[in-house]
Amino acid sequence: MKKSGALFYGCLLLSLLIVSQAKSACRDPDVASRFVRPAYAAEADATIQYFGHNFFQITTRRGTKIITDPLAPGMYPTPVVTPHVVTVGREHPNHNYVELAQGNPIIMRGLAFHGAEWNRISTTVRDVFIYNIPIYQSGVEGALKGAAFIFDLGALCIAHLGDLSHRLTEGQLKQMGKVDVALIPIGGTFTMPPSTAREVLQQIKPKIVIPMHYRDSLYILEAFVKGLSTSRPENDTLVVNKSTLPSATQIVVLRPKGAREYW
Repeated sequence: MKKSGALFYGCLLLSLLIVSQAKSACRDPDVASRFVRPAYAAEADATIQYFGHNFFQITTRRGTKIITDPLAPGMYPTPVVTPHVVTVGREHPNHNYVELAQGNPIIMRGLAFHGAEWNRISTTVRDVFIYNIPIYQSGVEGALKGAAFIFDLGALCIAHLGDLSHRLTEGQLKQMGKVDVALIPIGGTFTMPPSTAREVLQQIKPKIVIPMHYRDSLYILEAFVKGLSTSRPENDTLVVNKSTLPSATQIVVLRPKGAREYW
């Protein structure tokens, strides 16, 4: 990578190593068990709602709401959301329509200078530690920059991989840590195709995978899930609890409002 990219990685890794001394599901695989009490086994650690494309809302056990890559009107129905945090992984109307967020949320942009460089995000908001990882869209180094975001809920680690278009490097995997839930693009063109997305799953080995950025294409979706354990609930929301995560990777195909009627 370019010198600026290498410097970014170094600074971010140092920051994460410091923060890892606190509670962390992503950075310390063993600490999560200390935050899961049997008396609360049925209580949600996170509720994940899918609005289409790369647009999700993550709600923590304590009610913190985060929306990711808010989508401009036109592709799917626009929801009414009042989040505490908005993350933006790409400076494009399909990912940065922050105007839809009501209230006064914190806006976290993964890129600076209209997408020319990366921003470094590493901060705690309420009960969530949020950090980002530099990635590339459209293929290889030198292409469009993008940002993946990691949400550390203390008991659960959720990775939103943005418009990732390539296998992860060792440095990226180290920064990412142990992922429980991966929100992964599979559409190709500006993101990785299904075949590369399957390779990335082998790299990060999450327990739950929610595909995104495929615009309801059954052809793309089937290429991604073929031969993998898959569930297709007829709704847009998944409740996740650390103590009931599957032992092997499970694909969960959420159905956003306005999606095509093909399953």
